[in-house]
Amino acid sequence: MAEWAAAEGWNPGLHDADAFHPTDPEGFLIGWKDGKPVSCISVVAYDDAYGFLGFYIVHPDHRGHGHGFATWKAGIERLGNRTIGLDGVVDQQANYAKSGFVLAERNIRFSGVPSVEPPGDHPIVELGDVAPSLADYDATMVPARRDAFLRHWINPEHRLTLGYVDNGRVRGYGTIRPCRKGYKIGPLFADTPAIAEALFNRLATTTGGEPLSIDVPEPNADGVALATRHGLTPSFETARMYRGPAPSVPLGNIYGITSFELG
Repeated sequence: MAEWAAAEGWNPGLHDADAFHPTDPEGFLIGWKDGKPVSCISVVAYDDAYGFLGFYIVHPDHRGHGHGFATWKAGIERLGNRTIGLDGVVDQQANYAKSGFVLAERNIRFSGVPSVEPPGDHPIVELGDVAPSLADYDATMVPARRDAFLRHWINPEHRLTLGYVDNGRVRGYGTIRPCRKGYKIGPLFADTPAIAEALFNRLATTTGGEPLSIDVPEPNADGVALATRHGLTPSFETARMYRGPAPSVPLGNIYGITSFELG
């Protein structure tokens, strides 16, 4: 799946599969024809009420023959009556709407070589594992708890995660990871614009001058301003869409989503 995503220009992280697959090992489906993979989709169930759909790809040599629809149908059926979220590329959004998905907001990918400022004196610490306080904080930002995912995502061997911990209280955190091209920050959650700024600066200083991307919910004007202020420009967009009751998430505190593939 990761190789196909790279071929589509989605620029996945080098070690994303290490965290994605253990989150829901049965949630990654492959369509086969004559012993060869022709299509794929991920349908990760976070709990009994919410799941996320991603990696919906048909190999270019096999498009237009119904393989994608069959894989799509199997994925939707696996998630059952759960609310399903996805981040849809522009040319597929009308098709998703036909399947009952409704637009919630756009996510804008900002990319470029970031300008960074001195990080200043902030209570920012490197996180090497998932403390209960971090998992609890994360749960306030996303539609469903994802403790299993975080246990693999917060992996200092493959990703750097920094937390803003004020008097023992988590008030923001962010992760940066190497990708096929440059780096991505995601997630970047923060209680205030100043905390988001401090975390961004600390994370961005680790890129060594390589390009950086961050996927910002468009309604978060402070997030858009942060990316723009640091010299990043829009390069890609998706639509966050939901099938079923849309969850309530604090977009004003989401300066960068975690990933297009798992939400």
